[in-house]
Amino acid sequence: MTAVGLAPARARRRLSPALLAGIIIFGLSLALAIAPGLIAPYDPTTFDYRALLQPPSLAHPFGTDNFGRDILSRVIWAYSIDMQIALFATLFPVVFGTAAGALVGYYGGIWEPIFGRVVDVVITFPFLVLVIAIVAVLGPGLVNMYIAVSAVGWVFYARLVATEIKVQNRLDYADAGRVMGYGDVRIILRHLLPNAASPVLVYWMTDMALAILLGASLGYLGLGAQPPAAEWGLLIADGKNFMSQAWWITIFPGIAIVVTGFGFSLLGDGVADLLRPDS
Repeated sequence: MTAVGLAPARARRRLSPALLAGIIIFGLSLALAIAPGLIAPYDPTTFDYRALLQPPSLAHPFGTDNFGRDILSRVIWAYSIDMQIALFATLFPVVFGTAAGALVGYYGGIWEPIFGRVVDVVITFPFLVLVIAIVAVLGPGLVNMYIAVSAVGWVFYARLVATEIKVQNRLDYADAGRVMGYGDVRIILRHLLPNAASPVLVYWMTDMALAILLGASLGYLGLGAQPPAAEWGLLIADGKNFMSQAWWITIFPGIAIVVTGFGFSLLGDGVADLLRPDS
């Protein structure tokens, strides 16, 4: 294929519907997380006993809960917490896991079987069960949730990076760097990691969607964000006893979880398509 033929193909790939939809959803979610007070029509924690369990209306588009709090405002303010969960629940795993995986993949030797045993121990137990167990020991709250997720989640990034680094380390450019006298740190940071970063970036975006689901699950169980904070899992838990008479308390936070998670997934798919080599 000629260079002229490649340009339109790359442009079409950059403008793929999945990537555009993911960027739009992510951008709106980020805006709601950064400035919820400028968008939400009411204070999310203010009780209004004159508006208990009101259905969706012009005054309250998402209805109100059993304390008269506006559900739309609480859903909007929850973006700041749940987007924070998406970032901080994955930031340490991706950084530490990438570093550990790069070292294991590059040096191999005795570190490879040791790391293999660590991976076997972690994947033997369901991820959610391990996180719940750690949070139960440390106590409920967002910080302890981040610690629990980080203590387990780094292994998956490390396994992915180790595999990619092993592949890259066998290629000619890595041998050329060693022949030219480059140190191990320079070869890993300047040459191997950049070429192994694409799958890590795609996995990170997908993992952010899973982190939102995990944060909502732990919030629903009372192990994540704590009242009176507005968080989607907490909102769903608040409405579980009112499903027959006030479905909106649970449904709208659930829709927010699905849409935001779907946005991260679309963004990850779009970036994966963008980074895929031309055939």
